[in-house]
Amino acid sequence: MSQKPLNRFRPNRLIDQPMKIKTFSLIAAASLALSGMAFAGAKTYEVTGPVLEVNDSMIVVQKGKDRWELDRDSSTKVTGDVKVGDKVHISYTMTAKDVEVKAAKAEKGTKKEKASPAASPKS
Repeated sequence: MSQKPLNRFRPNRLIDQPMKIKTFSLIAAASLALSGMAFAGAKTYEVTGPVLEVNDSMIVVQKGKDRWELDRDSSTKVTGDVKVGDKVHISYTMTAKDVEVKAAKAEKGTKKEKASPAASPKS
């Protein structure tokens, strides 16, 4: 008849436990850091000035001598009722909607020079 050991203590189980906690903590910290970078989004810009024109799809603001037309939609957060003549502060981002790539042209001033015989290695 075989006897079961009275002591079921496994020393390797206690050694592995702190390592699992450290590993889990590092993974959690890394995922939080990466998720923060993913939601950073585009750079935000600002413009302040009097409203020249306003409708459901855009707000026109005077900044110095320049006229700024900013598009808006139903997701644009507006606090208050915007009217012509009101001074407003607008935060906006610039996001590309379409990108077309064209081949770069060679500069007119540069000429391709032929390799001189002196520059080539001698056999």
